[in-house]
Amino acid sequence: MSASGRRDFSEFGAKLDKYIERLPEYAQRAQDKLQRYFPPEQQESTRRDTRPNPLRRPAPPRPPSIRDVPVVAEVKARWVRWNEPAAKLARQKRRTSRALTLWILLTILCGLAATASGFGLIGAGGVSQAVGGAFFAIVFATLGVRSGMRLRRLNRTELPVNTAPPPLPRTGSAARAPMERLAESEETLAELLRQLSAPSSLVLPDSVADARSTAAEAAAALRGLGARVEAIERARNSAPAGERKALDAAIKNLLEQLEDGLDDYGTLVAAAGRAVAASGSGVRQSKDALADATDRLAGLAIALREIS
Repeated sequence: MSASGRRDFSEFGAKLDKYIERLPEYAQRAQDKLQRYFPPEQQESTRRDTRPNPLRRPAPPRPPSIRDVPVVAEVKARWVRWNEPAAKLARQKRRTSRALTLWILLTILCGLAATASGFGLIGAGGVSQAVGGAFFAIVFATLGVRSGMRLRRLNRTELPVNTAPPPLPRTGSAARAPMERLAESEETLAELLRQLSAPSSLVLPDSVADARSTAAEAAAALRGLGARVEAIERARNSAPAGERKALDAAIKNLLEQLEDGLDDYGTLVAAAGRAVAASGSGVRQSKDALADATDRLAGLAIALREIS
């Protein structure tokens, strides 16, 4: 304590300044530990983005979202696929078919046992010996009929339309940005075609239907390209260093095809937008542009389907 009766905080202030100066070092250590849980491409980009600037004190790293972790994204994708209506219906069909097979086998076995008991091949013979086997045969046959009717009903079940958007590629994949762009274009086109389907629209319903079906086919083909890119990326990460160059070239080629396809898809979106906005003398030109963009996108979908 000083002579004036006040406590001297100079030593405490010096220690505090020392810890403040070392905060960037602590932040960098935490960032290096976090990078081990991310793909190599994201690690490199993060290192470039977080390179220290000598002119300013680096800020603490932003904590990443849990959805950016590849393991969490893979678990989420599997959960979505498990809960799809088609997957649920397929599991119900398999269970019902197995139950039907079991009831049929048990019915046959009980029927054979009842017949053998009635003719004296098993036991003393007589009707009393065959009653037990016949009873169980009737029970199992009833259960088999119920399973058969359930399987018949499941085979006639129509799947509900799945309105959930398809899952995007994993974070860090080169195909994620094109697929996000495709999803945004699909939403825009769906809204434009909905407006063109209105009774007040001058565009023929057949043209709108052709544009909708062609866009859906092209989007499926583009998603197939995105899935191929992601599969080759996984193979590249597991391949030896000498094989990665060829895989990188294949990824680059597929990405170029993907970008060209997205440009053609955007042409159809733009044509639909012009058709919605057109009025008066510009209606005919916009309808022709929509038809031309639809034909071009149909050719693209056929080409992508052939190379897939």
